[in-house]
Amino acid sequence: MFSKIRKAYQLFKSIDFEQLDKLSRKVDLPKVMDSFSKLDEKQLNGLMKMLEGGKPKRELPPINGDFYELHLRLSEEDRALQLKVRDFMEREIRPLVNHYWLRDEFPFEIIPKLAQLNICGLTYEGYGCAGRSSLMEGIIAMEIARVDASVATFFGVQSGLAMGSIYLCGSDAQKQEWLPAMQQMKLIGAFGLTEPEVGSGAAGGLTVTARKTEKGWVLNGQKKWIGNATFADVTVIWAKDVDDGEVKGFLVRKGTPGFEVEKIKGKMALRIVQNGLITLTDCTVDESDRLQHAHSFKDTAKVLQLTRAGVAWMAVGCARGAYENALDYTRKRKQFGKPIASFQLIQNHLVEMLSNLTAMQTLVYRLSELQDADMLRDEHASLAKVFCTLRTRDIVSQAREVMGGNGILLEYDVARFLADAEAIYSYEGTKEINSLIVGRSITGFSAFV
Repeated sequence: MFSKIRKAYQLFKSIDFEQLDKLSRKVDLPKVMDSFSKLDEKQLNGLMKMLEGGKPKRELPPINGDFYELHLRLSEEDRALQLKVRDFMEREIRPLVNHYWLRDEFPFEIIPKLAQLNICGLTYEGYGCAGRSSLMEGIIAMEIARVDASVATFFGVQSGLAMGSIYLCGSDAQKQEWLPAMQQMKLIGAFGLTEPEVGSGAAGGLTVTARKTEKGWVLNGQKKWIGNATFADVTVIWAKDVDDGEVKGFLVRKGTPGFEVEKIKGKMALRIVQNGLITLTDCTVDESDRLQHAHSFKDTAKVLQLTRAGVAWMAVGCARGAYENALDYTRKRKQFGKPIASFQLIQNHLVEMLSNLTAMQTLVYRLSELQDADMLRDEHASLAKVFCTLRTRDIVSQAREVMGGNGILLEYDVARFLADAEAIYSYEGTKEINSLIVGRSITGFSAFV
């Protein structure tokens, strides 16, 4: 009896007092309620469906940017790790990311939580690292960037550029000293290559100098756009040896005299990343802190090749986050009495976005397969970086477009993806430089000047 009365009540609860007054003039409401109480469950359910229009509730498909279901290629263990990282990003990062992004600050409280995932230095062997595949490393970069590209960049600098420099170019003693603590994120690293007047021309134009003396190596000059630099425990500085003209790497410890960092302010992208302008003034570094296996820019390039693939994956993550947010918005946002996702032009935008995203995903999957097979070449990574960052720009732009004016509000996330995509497009080699790397490979002619 109670359930029947409750269902009857539900039929009338949406009627306001004015409507109820009009209805009472036409029907005997007590009699109607008494009739309802005599209906059996089947009759009452039928009446409910009739009053609701007889239409079944629409079950919308899940929001999933992996349209070709590439995750099915993963082992159960790898898939579990992917979902673990996704859950972490949704629970721990998404609720706070806009707050810190808007304020140009870094959420230091996330570092020990990130460390608990045990994903730092994922592909390295030993030193507490997991020795997992490059494919899995890429997927994790995508999952982090799917929620926030700034956190993905912070993590990429730590796990890829800084740890990678030591792993590829450091001595056994240097690896033992730094990598275990960095893997646990007890120590944070930075990577100093770019300079105020030297970006794309780093291969032959570094102005930071290193001079060997009896006291050690003396470094002078400036580095710019160095992620994590304002709080890093160690910064890898790449400098030109004034004696032989070759590029060498140095581990500069936090607090070293002559090493100063100024935070770069006023950025429109990756605002959580703490980029620094580093000034080296007669900064003396012991020979024991020179990367023992870094003898020329070719060794620096090995690190960049290792991480450039990761940047392509980050671009995929940024694009996926924008697409999935935009799709969710269009299914909820109503105009002219129905969700805008039901309009042809909106669906066309969404399909174009998904097409680009799917092409990007299949490309980076193959890229990581080449890396795991030890077949990765510079031009492979460069092509992925060019294509993925270009298409990410397209996707975030269309995501903003389908969201209309709300697309520029930070609370809907897409505005952040739109801005951050611009930084991903430029760092770790511009489109033009990476295009020339690929062009040299396919034509046999170098167009570099």
